[in-house]
Amino acid sequence: MAGPGRGSGGGGQRLAAMVFLAPMFILVAALGTRTGVWSYETGHDLLTARIGVVLGTMAVLAALALLVSAFRRRASVWLAVLAIVVSALTLGGLGWHMTRLTSGPPDDISSDIAEIPGFGPLDDRRGGGPARTAGVEACPGALPAMTQVAPESAVWALQESGFTLQGGVTVARATGTHRGFWFGSVHDAVIRIRPGRTDVRVAARDSRRHGGEACRLATRISAALRSGG
Repeated sequence: MAGPGRGSGGGGQRLAAMVFLAPMFILVAALGTRTGVWSYETGHDLLTARIGVVLGTMAVLAALALLVSAFRRRASVWLAVLAIVVSALTLGGLGWHMTRLTSGPPDDISSDIAEIPGFGPLDDRRGGGPARTAGVEACPGALPAMTQVAPESAVWALQESGFTLQGGVTVARATGTHRGFWFGSVHDAVIRIRPGRTDVRVAARDSRRHGGEACRLATRISAALRSGG
């Protein structure tokens, strides 16, 4: 018969609860931000980047304590292994996320730097936005389509890249908005259509760093336009 505290009971359950608290807390913080329950500053900067990191560190310590308990036959080995994996993924994921935010190109990317496309009907919805606009030197995938694409193709490229169409589509322009899944950060896109050339611009609606998300989105749109879909 197993002794007191053996398996996942007693102290083992409390340590396991500490481990799983961190990812659940971060999930709630992210989805609460995405659905507008609280602001980005609250959900990301406070709940995730500060409290979440503290809870993630505590989760790693709790997982190590649970592993020691397992070696002493006071907790389940499988629960200890699961706790180590979950805590490592949680803290490692947070570290990767924070590092990613501070790296990458600016969050305003245009395939034409000489004559940067404007956002047209989206201008009234945009705030300050990023401080500068970068081009292909910072985002190699943000290339123009060297043809005058049809408006229907521009709409398809936006929707294929995860954007929701905004405003009316003309023979010269199509615009759309993309909302990030986890924290709901907003990026706007414009496709400018001219004879012999179609350009794309994607920019965050705020001045925060988003880890090169504008470049990734601009690259998707550019690839879709150049594919001829």
